[in-house]
Amino acid sequence: LVIGSGFNARPLGRLRRQADQWSFRIFGFVPVTGETVVDECRSRLCHPASLVDFAKSAGIDEIVVALDNRRRGFPTQELLECRLHGIEIIDSISFLEKETGRIDLQGLSPAWLIFGSGFRFGIMRTVSKRLIDLIASTILLVIMSPVLILTLLSIMIEDGLGAPVVYRQKRVGLNGEIFELCKFRSMRPNAESDGKAIWSTKGDSRVTFVGHIIRRLRIDELPQLWSVFSGHMSLVGPRPERPEFVKDLQQEIPFYSERHFVKPGMTGWAQVCYQYGESAEDARKKLEYDLFYVKNNTPVFDL
Repeated sequence: LVIGSGFNARPLGRLRRQADQWSFRIFGFVPVTGETVVDECRSRLCHPASLVDFAKSAGIDEIVVALDNRRRGFPTQELLECRLHGIEIIDSISFLEKETGRIDLQGLSPAWLIFGSGFRFGIMRTVSKRLIDLIASTILLVIMSPVLILTLLSIMIEDGLGAPVVYRQKRVGLNGEIFELCKFRSMRPNAESDGKAIWSTKGDSRVTFVGHIIRRLRIDELPQLWSVFSGHMSLVGPRPERPEFVKDLQQEIPFYSERHFVKPGMTGWAQVCYQYGESAEDARKKLEYDLFYVKNNTPVFDL
């Protein structure tokens, strides 16, 4: 049962598919006086005379508090009674984190990050992660060496012996430091001849024939194993972005800088859970998964 039916309840109201609610079912939304009812919640409104009696009769296991303004209309006594009757009480951000594997930016506040659990960056975690990265990148570089050589030759055959094979690009890494990332060149030479950074899109006309193949198989990413070996990157972590994009995204998206508190990775939680990023809005969605990883990063999660 969700307490609230306004702006902060909207992400919960959008969880309508069975795939979105695989481990729970939203029974309804309880509106609060003075709060605007959004369309996503309107069809499932509940008006209980007694919150605890209603929750018990409906078999509610958990109540999610998603109020736009907790200083007005917060049902303190009723929620306390529910809690004392064994019904779990949780805020909307923590609920979405637990159930969807992302941290919703819509109602996120610094206080929630400060007082919440997670963000473990102890010396043992740092050392173990670096050791795994070092061993794994060494093994992968050896195993994938035939593929690396074949890709190198394919690019040279398509574009000529004088064409560059490896594409070097500045990216933002741990603590905002700039490092140079290497990839197999999948676009034509001088794809950004005017020097202006451009978002890469699906079906990009700048991509070469060999580039289409190595992009589809993610072979173009393999030279980043050297960045993992040298310590600029990790196997798992938020994908590093270009400084030009980061500068704009930090101004547009709250908490974007927090993704730089861990090493960037060759792959990450956002890459597993979300589509290929082509815009600032995609960057916002992927940040929700990146923040979840930063907050909950563990060796088991990396595996």
